[in-house]
Amino acid sequence: MSKNKKIIFSSLLVLLILFAIVYIKNEPKYIDKALYQSFLDKNLIEKAILKDNEIIFKAAGSNYVIIKEGIDIDELLRKVPIELKKDYDFLFFTFVLTALFAMLFSILYFAKKKTSFPIQPAPKQGQNAISNLDYANSIKPVISNISFDDVAGVDDVKIELNEIVDFLKNPKKYKDFGIKMPKGVLMVGPPGVGKTLIAKAVAGEASVPFFYQSGASFVEIYVGMGAKRVRELFSRAKMMSPSIIFIDEIDAVGKARGEISNVERDNTLNQLLTQMDGFEDNSGVIVIAATNKIELMDPALLRSGRFDRRVFLSLPDFKDRLKILEIYMSDKKNNADLTVIAKATVGFSGAALETLVNEAAINALRREASTVEESDFFAVLNKVLTGKKKILSFSDEEKKIQATYQAAKALSAYYFDVGFDKITLIEDRFKEYEKHIKSKSELLNKIKVHLAGSCAMKLICNETYTNSQNDLAKVKELVNFMLSFDMSENFSLEEQKKEIENYISAMKDKVIKLADLLLEQEKLESTDVATVLNEEM
Repeated sequence: MSKNKKIIFSSLLVLLILFAIVYIKNEPKYIDKALYQSFLDKNLIEKAILKDNEIIFKAAGSNYVIIKEGIDIDELLRKVPIELKKDYDFLFFTFVLTALFAMLFSILYFAKKKTSFPIQPAPKQGQNAISNLDYANSIKPVISNISFDDVAGVDDVKIELNEIVDFLKNPKKYKDFGIKMPKGVLMVGPPGVGKTLIAKAVAGEASVPFFYQSGASFVEIYVGMGAKRVRELFSRAKMMSPSIIFIDEIDAVGKARGEISNVERDNTLNQLLTQMDGFEDNSGVIVIAATNKIELMDPALLRSGRFDRRVFLSLPDFKDRLKILEIYMSDKKNNADLTVIAKATVGFSGAALETLVNEAAINALRREASTVEESDFFAVLNKVLTGKKKILSFSDEEKKIQATYQAAKALSAYYFDVGFDKITLIEDRFKEYEKHIKSKSELLNKIKVHLAGSCAMKLICNETYTNSQNDLAKVKELVNFMLSFDMSENFSLEEQKKEIENYISAMKDKVIKLADLLLEQEKLESTDVATVLNEEM
């Protein structure tokens, strides 16, 4: 390459760098509402431009941008005229950049024709910009019109979340008292139990903006996009505080980081942690996240200062299903005994019940009937069960077997002091998550509880069943856990089996009573077990 061509090449390169620096320097910065209000009150805003759904303004020698929904436009107009601006910046920048690259390529090409220069294709950068622009425009809050009255079957959850609602409505009360509300609330429960609906109800009760995002939407194939999206989401939520950010399926981005690392997901997770740590006390932004796989979550998300409060949701029991059915049937003419339908839908989530009601109404319409009958529900029950493969539904005989099995576990848990919130026909809610240091005797008691159901089957039903699969797997897990801590001394699984068999045999009548109670109300709490134990034989 000749000396003149080298000079031209260097000049173009310097020009390109200077242009990029100027462009980046003039790029407006996102700010929060507090800083904007400070500029406005001090009359520092020189001019303002309306561009799409944003206000770009110059103040103190720099350019800034804020979402127009987050400010009082009339107040701004009284102090500064607002201009309209079309988005020519991106096109101009692209045109100049393309021209410079074309000139540079021409000089290098003619200087040495035989040399092959790998030119990086631009489409991916374009796709990145378009994808980012679409996402930025999609971060729009909604004002929820859902209240707690619209959510049935989660009374204990409502009580716990009422504090969050009160904080969002009256933040000064808590601040004056020196109370720091949790930055994050993690809702844990199986699919379809209404985690999103509950989050919307919190926003509706507090009358605050509600930002919804799924965890999967943060994880993109483009490097750096996930972290940028997290920043933009939190930035907008802070501008419109008090507000709620709801992240559904947070395990998609919040999985535990292991040896096999996903760089993009890790960067996104780190940005999420940074944003939550960056919250000021009583900032007015609450993050509510939902997952059905808490065991996969990264410990950094679960530590103190992030998702401090955890709310556990279960599949609805009979009373809850009845309330849910009543809500979904309130706007439909029907002649159905909803208690019968509630009894027949053990294992249905709130979402599955909604599908069942809708399918029953469609069946009635197909019959050209004016009301929905019980027969319509049973006509589509199998169809809903097939479509919702995760629904666990029992026959009457299976309910009796399962009730006896679970009643034995509840009785044993109460006797051996293994804490539980409740035990239902289809799940246990042991309080394992509350303790980190466990003793050998405590672990042995848990083993006995997980063996109690299969022991009851042999003693009361004279049979063994496959419903013991999960409990036997838990026993193996606990045994291996004990061996890893050198707790094998004087330990024999046969001794634990013998002890629980003797206890269930002596308490056979109590197990049967508890099984009848479980069949009736579909859940057992420790108070129910205590009541049955205190009854005279």
